[in-house]
Amino acid sequence: MKAPSLIVFTDLDGTLLDHHDYSWAPALPALSRLRAMQVPVILASSKTAAEIAPLRSEMRLSACPAIVENGAGILPPHADADQTGDSYARLRATLDKVPQALRAGFRGFGDLSDDDVARITGLPGPQAILARKRAFSEPGLFDSSREDLDAFVSCLSDLGVTARRGGRFLTLSFGGTKADRMDEIAAPYGNPTSIALGDAPNDVEMLEHADHGVIITNPDGNDLPRLAGERDGRIRRSENTGPTGWNEMILRLVSTLTSQD
Repeated sequence: MKAPSLIVFTDLDGTLLDHHDYSWAPALPALSRLRAMQVPVILASSKTAAEIAPLRSEMRLSACPAIVENGAGILPPHADADQTGDSYARLRATLDKVPQALRAGFRGFGDLSDDDVARITGLPGPQAILARKRAFSEPGLFDSSREDLDAFVSCLSDLGVTARRGGRFLTLSFGGTKADRMDEIAAPYGNPTSIALGDAPNDVEMLEHADHGVIITNPDGNDLPRLAGERDGRIRRSENTGPTGWNEMILRLVSTLTSQD
């Protein structure tokens, strides 16, 4: 098979998926164009493999790997979402090595019930169940002082665990970001020109690492600061939100990049 000329890495919520109804229908024309060009589309999300696998199948992208749990792991092509290894079990065991006075302040998804996660995240019950099927990382809430939080994070670092603050959760893992996974995934495809799309702070590294980055406008999220790549036109911003903006920007970029070949 001929090596693709492009590879696309995309966030899901607020980017390829509508922020409110989670529809990706407005992006169908661009997805169809990429499919016709045999361009790999790599879903890259904080979602678990259990959440991403059915979406990947619906989008007819199962032949492509996916970046799961914010880069802590990869879901291989055509893989069953349950093929996860022991990273999560090791992470939970490492977490329990933290002194109890600090450990007590952290409630991870593994400490919560399905109903707890549904209530905290606003996810419907079935989706909350999938969100708790962790393989590589542990999001949770830390309910204590700032000093205790700093001590907790420092202790975890000494144990080889990375803690990253998101909009709501403190997420623990053995490392890895969406950007860290990009070269690993692109190499078997011959390292084609990369496009990355995202809307949130946890997408910045991915956007900056790609040859071409697209910030999808998200009025419901945190506005991203102006990035260095925007000054030279390597990173662009969409006018429209969600999958409508995704569709617009992919079609525009593909047209521009293919006309340069």
